[in-house]
Amino acid sequence: MSINQNVHIIGRFYNEMWNQFDKRLFPTLLTEDIRFRGSLGQSALGYGEFGQYVDYIRNAFPDFKNYIKDVVTEGDKSFARLTYKGTHQGEIFGIPPTHKAIEYTGAALFHFRDGKIAEVWVLGDIYDLLRQLHGD
Repeated sequence: MSINQNVHIIGRFYNEMWNQFDKRLFPTLLTEDIRFRGSLGQSALGYGEFGQYVDYIRNAFPDFKNYIKDVVTEGDKSFARLTYKGTHQGEIFGIPPTHKAIEYTGAALFHFRDGKIAEVWVLGDIYDLLRQLHGD
């Protein structure tokens, strides 16, 4: 798999799938046994569990958007630096909706297999997110 393919798939993962909450793209972009670990403490295995995580984020931030800042690739692994934005409209971390606009940074490590994303490990700046939700 080439560097350009990795970058293209990551772009589709965020711009087409996540930013549109389009779970129909799972079979195109993800292996069936996708392993996902999010910075919000959730882990998911396979389309079903990952789809539940996508719904969880959509419920909390219906306008959630991912902005790719950098992608670095070596072999079958890529690292993306990101900015996340949205409006807090549903409960998250036990915090009821605040209707505040949030913006925080993070990164994701991707592992590819057979031209698809097989594993994603995300680490977002949760402390900054919580600070914004609490109004500090």
